[in-house]
Amino acid sequence: MNIFSGHIRSSDTSVPMIDPFGRMVSYLRVSVTDRCDFRCTYCMSEHMTFLPKKELLTLEELERLCSAFIDKGVRKIRLTGGEPLVRHNIMYLVRALGRKVRHGELDELTLTTNGSQLARYAAELADNGVRRINVSIDTLDPTKFRKITRIGDLSKVLAGVDAAQKAGIHIKINAVALKDFNEDEIPEIMRWAHGRGMDLTVIETMPMGEIEEDRTDRYLPLSELRASLETQFTLRDNNYRTGGPSRYVTVKETGGRLGFITPLTHNFCESCNRVRLTCTGTLYMCLGQNDAAEFRDLMRSTDDDTVIARAIDEAITRKPKGHDFIIDRDHNRPAVARHMSMTGG
Repeated sequence: MNIFSGHIRSSDTSVPMIDPFGRMVSYLRVSVTDRCDFRCTYCMSEHMTFLPKKELLTLEELERLCSAFIDKGVRKIRLTGGEPLVRHNIMYLVRALGRKVRHGELDELTLTTNGSQLARYAAELADNGVRRINVSIDTLDPTKFRKITRIGDLSKVLAGVDAAQKAGIHIKINAVALKDFNEDEIPEIMRWAHGRGMDLTVIETMPMGEIEEDRTDRYLPLSELRASLETQFTLRDNNYRTGGPSRYVTVKETGGRLGFITPLTHNFCESCNRVRLTCTGTLYMCLGQNDAAEFRDLMRSTDDDTVIARAIDEAITRKPKGHDFIIDRDHNRPAVARHMSMTGG
């Protein structure tokens, strides 16, 4: 044994994570906070009750747990929220994980953001090894943007995109496809993104958490959206992968890539290599299932990282084959009660 960062380590912490279906888990998504400075109507209730700060893992605890997963074979970490950049002193964790990238222990550190804080943090993110980020933009109409986010300012998000690109960060735009809201705007968003050298991924709304509206009113199958786009564009399937669930096509007319995330119409679970860690230390082996493993109390009870490693191994044995997402009039309650902001977007 040797001592590293104050914790006891042993060689058995490095056994890779293989789930019951033979999939190697190499991608960890970490929700660093459930808080967000937007209140997107399809994601959150307007009057959210956020977790007390005392229930959250400290940034030092998040660093320790991320390190344990890296020891177990995780090669990519995505920081999410809520909005990750509203977490106080979040750059402490970015710097710590950025050192893992610099030393070759981690292939990639990235994050998903609403862009509201990007103008402030873009340069520092780039300096600490962040090379790619996802920015969520569902509309380029400032009035509609304020409506869908309830409080968001599109101009600040676009300024953040400018700052990130200036810092050399590659951006992928994420847009949730919403019936009778932005379905007619997707071609414009795609032309804008591709014109700036950014990929675009469109996402089906996911049935997670109680919100004010009925998701069936907003649900747009991406098979319908794709059929509509193919009346204007030539979409050619390609084999590009980023480690996530997107399936990409190349758009002949723009030369850019368009991704589809289809948890409802086409299950994306067969090649899932991901697990999700919440800001309270709960590990979800599947976004669409409730089975979980709790790490906060365990971490606070021991400095022996072999105990953490064994708990990770046990959790991975419970990773399911797939999720149970469904949206229809007969299933008008969310498939999963927790909000997306709690699990990590």
